Amino acid sequence: MVQLRKNIYVLVFGMILSSALGAQKNEMVKIVRDQSQKRADVFIGDKLFTSFLYPDTLEKPVLYPINAANGTDITRGFPLNPKTGDPTDHPHHIGLWFNYENVNGLDFWNNSFAIPQEKKKSYGWIKTNRILETMDGPKGTLTYHANWTNQKNEPLLEEKTTLQFSGNGNQRIIDRVTVLTANTVVNFTDAKDGLLGLRLAHELQIPTVEDKKFTDDKGIVTVVKGSPDKIANGNYITSEGKSGDAAWSTRAAWCKVYGKMKNDSISVAIIDHPKNVNYPTFWHARGYGLFAANPLGEKIFTNGKTAKNLQLKPRESVTFRYRVVVNNGSETLSPERLNDLAGDFAKQ
Repeated sequence: MVQLRKNIYVLVFGMILSSALGAQKNEMVKIVRDQSQKRADVFIGDKLFTSFLYPDTLEKPVLYPINAANGTDITRGFPLNPKTGDPTDHPHHIGLWFNYENVNGLDFWNNSFAIPQEKKKSYGWIKTNRILETMDGPKGTLTYHANWTNQKNEPLLEEKTTLQFSGNGNQRIIDRVTVLTANTVVNFTDAKDGLLGLRLAHELQIPTVEDKKFTDDKGIVTVVKGSPDKIANGNYITSEGKSGDAAWSTRAAWCKVYGKMKNDSISVAIIDHPKNVNYPTFWHARGYGLFAANPLGEKIFTNGKTAKNLQLKPRESVTFRYRVVVNNGSETLSPERLNDLAGDFAKQ
């Protein structure tokens, strides 16, 4: 009996030790600011994870590029740094961003260098005027302040966003908390294009050889070309089991895109937070590489059955929280692992 107890003890201890050794600790995060270029580079270990870009030449701040732990860039290069074979549609899709199509009638989502000057009055800008704080460590943070303005430079909203970065040998995480405070009565009118957006690398698109047309609320038609080059091999799946193009317009706590890039499987997941407006969010996840969470597009996504409009009174605030997980390895992130990550995020 004594020997049996010893054997059980050795077995259990070995399992615990093995698990501890197998668990990957977070690497140190370092944020390097360049005020003259209006950017901040985020390093995990000695590898560039992403850069926070907020120059006056962009219509909103973005995180670009975004690299997996193995160095693979999971974002489209166009228009900032075009890669061979990059689609060139939707020039306002840059890296990872946060904005909305209809704020007091102004379109913040579709604004880009491609909009003619005479039509700019219909669009809004998000202007980052200061970085409030950066902090290095196992979890690095960057907090900034920005104004959502009209073309007269009048702020409709003040934004305070904290970005928290972490990662280990095969995983990277961005936790985003954005607080929007109204300077006047602000209406977010139910619209398709919002709220947290990510434009994926060509490899993570759903493969198709057919051209597709997409029309925005102003009647502007964008043609997205098919991909006969066989590079695209991506797919979506949601926490509710919707996959491929069927993920678009459905609600779920998380959505994952996955595919092969070079020799690794790459997963990119966006996780909603239970305290967000209209949880669980609708997924504006397009096969051509737009991966977005939009809780305020209910009218579009339900074919007019219901709608979700949000109004803020002066000095009233709303908070949006999202987690983005990038994983590389021999397998993609499992639903069980994503549920764990979602549960962990929900506690924060």
